[in-house]
Amino acid sequence: MLRIQSGIARGRLLVGLHAGVDVRPILARIRKSLFDILRPRLAGSFFLDLFAGTGAVGLEALSNGAARAVFVDGNRRCCRAIEGNAARLGFADQAEVHCGDITKSLAWLKGRPFDLVFLGPPYKDAEKSPLALTIATLMRVEEAGLLAPGGWVIAQHHKKEPVDDVSGKWEMFRRNYYGDSVLSFFQFKG
Repeated sequence: MLRIQSGIARGRLLVGLHAGVDVRPILARIRKSLFDILRPRLAGSFFLDLFAGTGAVGLEALSNGAARAVFVDGNRRCCRAIEGNAARLGFADQAEVHCGDITKSLAWLKGRPFDLVFLGPPYKDAEKSPLALTIATLMRVEEAGLLAPGGWVIAQHHKKEPVDDVSGKWEMFRRNYYGDSVLSFFQFKG
């Protein structure tokens, strides 16, 4: 069962997804580590959770003082679950949920600079073939101008996914390993 780990909603349960929805939630230890790193930057921040799944990351951000969180996922059942979780936790007024294909364009979010962007794309497709969506998603964030000056993008990806070939406009300044998963931290230099 997923729980909020810290902040004002600490210990509250998140409702998961029903059978048939293939979502790989972020592991509790990775989420704890992520928020230990982000906590000093969260107060009053605007947070974007891409490939949001259950919304655990964005809801954890709201619990720790983010002013607003926008959630985007391509699965309508995920979007409904996020809306329900936000309402149950008392964050409905601070949460905005959108269903859309993140890999094609994020231009419809343009004009909303985010201080923190988290992306947790799937590692594999339905046929279990590896996906590599981190760099493509960084390009969508760049194209739409979604990152506020000094903002961070944090990508959770498989350790074998190549992320070093990112455009020269991006700087990876931190990388944390958790078994097969990695959190890579980027800033926009362009």
